[in-house]
Amino acid sequence: MKKKPSIRKSRRDDRALWDVVFSVYGAPAVLLAHKLRLFPFLAEKPRSFDEICGCLGIANRPAETILAANAALGFVRLKSGRYALTPLSEDYLLESSPSYFGSYFDLIIDNYPVCSIESLEKAVRTDSPQVYHGAEVFKSHDEQSNLARSFTRAMHSISMAPALAWPSAISLSKCKTMLDVGGGSGAHSIGAVTRWPKLRATVFDIAPVCEVAREIAQQAGLQDRVSTHALDMWNDAFPPADVHFYSYIYHDWPPDKCRLLSRKSFESLRPGGRLIVHEVLYNKDKTGPFAAAAYTMIMLGWTTGRQYSGHEIAEMLREAGFKDIRVKPTFGYMSIVTGVKP
Repeated sequence: MKKKPSIRKSRRDDRALWDVVFSVYGAPAVLLAHKLRLFPFLAEKPRSFDEICGCLGIANRPAETILAANAALGFVRLKSGRYALTPLSEDYLLESSPSYFGSYFDLIIDNYPVCSIESLEKAVRTDSPQVYHGAEVFKSHDEQSNLARSFTRAMHSISMAPALAWPSAISLSKCKTMLDVGGGSGAHSIGAVTRWPKLRATVFDIAPVCEVAREIAQQAGLQDRVSTHALDMWNDAFPPADVHFYSYIYHDWPPDKCRLLSRKSFESLRPGGRLIVHEVLYNKDKTGPFAAAAYTMIMLGWTTGRQYSGHEIAEMLREAGFKDIRVKPTFGYMSIVTGVKP
């Protein structure tokens, strides 16, 4: 009797594969809801399905799809036949919120070709960024102040929520001055001086970025405690300070550049001074978390950098001479790596 052919059953279901496909098509539903201004429309009052279709100018099928995706992700809720915002969307998707995330969505939408398979394949095969038609991102910001300003506003958008969290994870009570290196909008300076009343902060960045930082500090009523200093972090000396803070800076650069920044900070910090690096970190073996790997894909498209593990950044600080090095989770996917100059 002929043996019946055996086909091995899969050991696990296929949801992980579908999650990849669904993320490709599902995530844009949130970006489109933002672009169509669904969230400020719902902020006025809860709306019926027909009201949403009429206001946004879209048919029933796409409206149903966008609303379902945003409800599934927790950005809208349906109650008694009307759609409303959730606390999540109120905190992050309304311009009136201090932790408004929408400017970063705008940056993604405006540069969406960088997310394409074609663009990312080129980045992978050539190991070179693809944003701004392949131009170097920070050189472009130096040369075009409009790009620098919009990028700074986008980074502010993703910075305020973690900026109000990490200063509670570490004591800066004995520190008087903080240098926010490549500090962009000054979001982290605002968070630090708000938490530690004796602290004064200086945002250290290029001139167009410093303009934005001054505007934001003034809007927050903190212009007397958050100042700016337009300098080149690679070639200019760092002014004296008790704390050097870097957020989303190490991940922009290859390891040799990060080591250089670590050494510059060690040399210019006062004795007892502290270096803080704020990043999304890999685990030691770089097998996760997925957020760090996905962020590195962003870096492939935008910069010459990558996400690092806490172990890697700690080693950079150790090589520079820092002691008492610690890695601490702070907010969402963010962590700090910190060390003290003896």
